[in-house]
Amino acid sequence: MMKELELNSHLFGGNAPFVEDLYEQYLADPAAIDPKWRDYFDKLQQTDGGNERDIARGPIEESFVRLARQPRLGAVRDVAAEREASRKQVAVLRLIDAHRLLGSRAADLDPLKRMDVAPVPELDPGHYQLSSADMAVQFNCGNLAGPESAPLSDILSRLRQTYCSHIGIESMHITSTRERMWVQAYFEERLSTPQFGVEQKKRMLKQVTAAETMEQYLHRKYVGQKRFSLEGGESFIAAMDHLVQGAGREGVQEMVIGMAHRGRLNVLVNTLGKLPRDLFSEFEGRPTTDLPSGDVKYHNGFSADIPTPAGPIHLSLAFNPSHLEIVNPVVVGSVRARQQRRGDKHGEQVLPVLVHGDSAFIGLGTNQGTFNLSQTRGYGTGGTVHIVINNQVGFTTSDPRDNRSTLYCTDIAKMVEAPVIHVNGDNPEAVCFAVEAALAYRKEFQKDVVIDLVCFRKHGHNEADDPYVTQPMMYRKIAAHPGVRKKYADRLIAEGVVSVEEADGFIQAYREALDRGEHVEQTTLTDYKRNFAIDFSKYMGNHWRTPVATAVPQADLVRLTEKFTSVPEGFKLRNTVEKIVNERREMVAGNVGVDFGMAEHLAYATLLTEGYAVRISGEDSGRGTFNHRHAVLHDQNREKWNEGVYTPLQHLSDNQAHFLVIDSILNEEAVLAFEYGYASSAPEELTIWEAQFGDFANGAQVVIDQFITSGETKWGRLCGLTMMLPHGYDGQGPEHSSARVERYLQLCAEHNIQVVQPTEAAQIFHVLRRQMLRPVRKPLVIIMSKRLLKAKIAASPIEQFTSGEFRNVIGDAAQLDAKKVKRVIVCAGQVYYDLDNARKEREVKDIAVVRIEQLYPFPTEELQAEIAKYPNARELVWVQEEPRNQGAWHQIRHRLEGVMNPKQVLKYAGRQSSASPAVGYMSKHTAQLKAFLDEAMTL
Repeated sequence: MMKELELNSHLFGGNAPFVEDLYEQYLADPAAIDPKWRDYFDKLQQTDGGNERDIARGPIEESFVRLARQPRLGAVRDVAAEREASRKQVAVLRLIDAHRLLGSRAADLDPLKRMDVAPVPELDPGHYQLSSADMAVQFNCGNLAGPESAPLSDILSRLRQTYCSHIGIESMHITSTRERMWVQAYFEERLSTPQFGVEQKKRMLKQVTAAETMEQYLHRKYVGQKRFSLEGGESFIAAMDHLVQGAGREGVQEMVIGMAHRGRLNVLVNTLGKLPRDLFSEFEGRPTTDLPSGDVKYHNGFSADIPTPAGPIHLSLAFNPSHLEIVNPVVVGSVRARQQRRGDKHGEQVLPVLVHGDSAFIGLGTNQGTFNLSQTRGYGTGGTVHIVINNQVGFTTSDPRDNRSTLYCTDIAKMVEAPVIHVNGDNPEAVCFAVEAALAYRKEFQKDVVIDLVCFRKHGHNEADDPYVTQPMMYRKIAAHPGVRKKYADRLIAEGVVSVEEADGFIQAYREALDRGEHVEQTTLTDYKRNFAIDFSKYMGNHWRTPVATAVPQADLVRLTEKFTSVPEGFKLRNTVEKIVNERREMVAGNVGVDFGMAEHLAYATLLTEGYAVRISGEDSGRGTFNHRHAVLHDQNREKWNEGVYTPLQHLSDNQAHFLVIDSILNEEAVLAFEYGYASSAPEELTIWEAQFGDFANGAQVVIDQFITSGETKWGRLCGLTMMLPHGYDGQGPEHSSARVERYLQLCAEHNIQVVQPTEAAQIFHVLRRQMLRPVRKPLVIIMSKRLLKAKIAASPIEQFTSGEFRNVIGDAAQLDAKKVKRVIVCAGQVYYDLDNARKEREVKDIAVVRIEQLYPFPTEELQAEIAKYPNARELVWVQEEPRNQGAWHQIRHRLEGVMNPKQVLKYAGRQSSASPAVGYMSKHTAQLKAFLDEAMTL
């Protein structure tokens, strides 16, 4: 084949694109092509000299020249002329690839045209020694979409129209040849030029008119109030409408939207159909909902059913705090839950849409984590459509020199090889064209795609901010800009699409509707009943003490244990794992105590067969950080990394609920936010996030503060997320000891969350089952002792699983004469066992030890009843292993005082206050432990 090409090749013929396509295949997978060609390309690369080139095809281009020198059979030619013709053909191919790679840098993207566009020499034919004399010459177009050959002037015109007009495309960073060529073909075939009909153009004009008119109306009616205006980016509302309608046509039935402040009020009214009168009530301090705290209007979410040509689509705008991009993993988590509920494995029915600010998109690390989740097994959603409202000024006063180190704010998306479509916000049609391309790409590849909507911000960061202070040049340009609506209306008037009177009529109709507090058109469906909708009413208004039976008959436990301790025939377990699995059969039979790992399995297995799905994620969740869980088993004889993995809890019965345990990426913030979003949309599923060590949750504190502990009181959002936080002072140093119990207790109020610290295996069984069986959906924080996970002293007899319930307080089981007890020690967590051992070693008979297993909501009645058992005790001593300024002491002291009798005094025993959560020296740890145990045991 290669010899035939050498004999017959001429770069004006059909072989140039053939060789180029062959080289594309070689770059993607050398083994996929003929060995002779592979050897040829290998040699070309070795002789390239290793010099850095702007185009990756350097070696093949040079080979084109050499191939062109071969004489054609039966022809006598001018070698010099042929060589020059070949050089120019290669130059044209390089010019084409240069536009694909660099064309966006010369695109007309900035509505303000305030910065000089740096010349890009590679986009100039002269850079390749192509002159005006070559413009009429026919050249082969390679794999450029369109005719096989064309005059250079036509090729250049098509390239500039495609890559350098109001749309700029970045796709050359995509390593998949199929994906990259799909993007190229999509835009090249259409020349990046939308072809919308008259009615579509009118609809776009109505959308940008609505966006602008609403902002101006609010500006006059509510002078000085913050609303984070969209003015300057009104095309975004046309884009959202086009996205909703286009997604509906493609069969999408739900869309979950996450966005921060800029333009949010406009989206609420003009996209989701919130009544203007309801928005006005919020401006006037008359909220439409009655919540304990509520939130500002530009944080609130909303849901609506919107008609599309293919049927209704349900839109949900997620509630969002001021931490901007933190809502993004919450949204994709919610989408994943909705897809799971529908059985939507490829994301065809539920679509996530994330709207970003330019500085926030690249500046806040949560986006790196969210992108990193996008293609992983436990978190993928079939791709997210990202829209960046790029107002070119960042958050308040910054400019690109200060807020990023990359050329574009969208460069972070290249980490997942997402195509980026830059578009001029002054051109609503181009913006909507970009939306169509994004939807088509996502449908084809189930991957993320980014639209960079380059616009401006008419006002400051908010309406009370004076932007001229820091951006005088930019805002002089903005002051002279007529506005997106005016420019687009003038264009359509010139095209004859609308008249002046019709365009002005859109404004007047919208203003009159706002005066009535209504919409111009009915955009929402008020009586549509959705499939897969969740009924949260059954979880509303129920007290945390609502009784529920969590015990399970032993026969059921034995049957389920047989299922989850069985492996496929020939499946070889690691010896240590096989020992754990075998011991679990002994546990359920009552021959040995049940440990925490087995207790978890029993809880999950029973819930799964009762119809409750279970999802567990964390950095080592399959095995368990402390080698205790082993919910995922690995065949020791497997030969491929993606084979020989077995999850027994997925094979309990044919009609069991879904079970997933997944080892997450190493990013606590994004993963915990994802799981919060998931749990909020899946109340019938036990959703667990497990920290590798409890203090690792520090990296996700914003999720805990602004969503988990306050989402219900601010937004009325119920969430049953469970957090497992390993905790315990075992001499492992500052970072591997404390889960920062005090932080969670400080956030407790209004029965917002539950905080438990179980000391026995049966407790974890009952609390996990209680979390699902009780008609209450509150976040559950489990402060989990690392030491007790496999400790025999913390194992529970099987009888505690077949009867009983979660005990909020555990009284002293020692044989004490209650009347002789002089001191009652109250504690939480594994320190109980240290205290019990110290008491036994010292043969103390007049000190009782009571455990609080639930720190919040505080079990006042149970604790009071236990203390009342010791009428002669004059001291109540709180003992904790955390330093005095940490742990539960300062958060529950007032509660302890509330259960004491008037003659008792309250004391503290524990480590002294410390700036560090724990010491890093074992000798010092041991000395501290001995000291406070002595203090606790000395009357």
